[in-house]
Amino acid sequence: MLTIPRLTVAGLRGGSGKTILSLGLARYWKQTGWKVKPFKKGPDYIDAVWLGRAAGRTATNLDPFLMSEDQIRSLFVHRAQDHDVCLVEGNRGLFDGKDLDGSCSTAHLARLLDTPVLLIVDCTKMTRTAAALIQGCLAFEPDVRIAGVVLNNTAGARHRSILRQCIETYCGLPVLGTLPKLRTNPIPERHMGLVSDQEHASEQALESIARTISDWLDLDQIAQIARRAPQMSPAQPMIWPRTAHPGNRVRIGVVKDACLWFYYPENLEALSRAGAEIQEVSLLNDNAWPEVHGLYLGGGFPETQALDLAANTAVRELVFRLADKGLPIYAECGGLMYLCRALHSAGTQQPMVGIFPLEAELSRKPQGHGYTLARVSRANPFYPLGYEFYGHEFHYSKCLPPQGKASCAVQQPCLDMLRGTGLGQAQDGLLFRNTFACYTHVHAFSVPAWAENFVQAAAAFKMSMDQGLDRCPDIRID
Repeated sequence: MLTIPRLTVAGLRGGSGKTILSLGLARYWKQTGWKVKPFKKGPDYIDAVWLGRAAGRTATNLDPFLMSEDQIRSLFVHRAQDHDVCLVEGNRGLFDGKDLDGSCSTAHLARLLDTPVLLIVDCTKMTRTAAALIQGCLAFEPDVRIAGVVLNNTAGARHRSILRQCIETYCGLPVLGTLPKLRTNPIPERHMGLVSDQEHASEQALESIARTISDWLDLDQIAQIARRAPQMSPAQPMIWPRTAHPGNRVRIGVVKDACLWFYYPENLEALSRAGAEIQEVSLLNDNAWPEVHGLYLGGGFPETQALDLAANTAVRELVFRLADKGLPIYAECGGLMYLCRALHSAGTQQPMVGIFPLEAELSRKPQGHGYTLARVSRANPFYPLGYEFYGHEFHYSKCLPPQGKASCAVQQPCLDMLRGTGLGQAQDGLLFRNTFACYTHVHAFSVPAWAENFVQAAAAFKMSMDQGLDRCPDIRID
């Protein structure tokens, strides 16, 4: 059996303070010299990157919707090795899932990993009622190990004293900290959550959060709770059942800059294991690109970099030429926006690559948010016809034909959306030669053939170029 100190941070709702508490614990433990392994529950890129910054180690997403229970256990045990403590940040409220039974909730994940839960409660304008809420959580799903409580947004010494007495008397749980109302948010937010760590003084913010946590929490007792977590079986299924692909390797460019940076580490590892050499490239600087045989454009915030993207005509023209030559390109959300004809944001319009004759327009409200289920309806290089796969989306943009407000039906879609919004009208996925772009994000565990198909398409492109062809034929999976 394996001893894996671990803790799940959960709240009663979104915005209760989970992220601040998780970041503070991760950074404080790092400061003490612990090797901290952070995990983020659910499909979240931004919080995961901040957790990684705080802990000094890459965060791993655990998602019961996109992954099987065996995959989650295996991934957790595999990533937890050689760390002093594992910290899992939940999402939404503790019991909030996708259905009446609460499947895919933070509570579901905590049970799956047999992890003690540290519950943070926003106590704004509340005293004795906080005890009733916590007692309800204890009784709602008794097999969830709620081990202690942190009180957030407390108003003063008297408020904190009454809260502590009520909770410890009625609930029998230790209050492990009381956080005051912060005058300013140490990490600003915008429409998709926290701002990028690349756009904010992240180290200064994290140090400030760690100081607050150390001033107001019983960190020794919290550490003891993590250490007392039950042992776990080492006999977990392999997360990578196949060995790395032998033979001739291809090079896949992955855009990583302030514009596009939403990537699951497992997606890149899956590509590597399938036979790809990952080469990071940027859309924002004028550095020469190496020879690539495929290109992965993840999500991000192209709207915040629209002026620089438009100004870098050399890269825009390069991407267009590569797409026209038949380079396999896979683009998700922000990557799709970059491949459109133009990007409308904050009252401005900037030219983009122009592979697709559409214009991406930022809206004030989400245009798609949540888990997705797609069925492939058009042959393409990445998915076979009729294949169904799960993913997720979160976008404030929508794509429109130039000079009009009609739907995206001007483009024959590749995906029928059985769940989710995509481009609208229950469709997603645009195709130009070997370029595939959609609003749906995928995780390698939920689409196990995606990486191999991507690498095989890149190998076909490389072979065409090695044979001296000007263009790679269109690649289609039956």
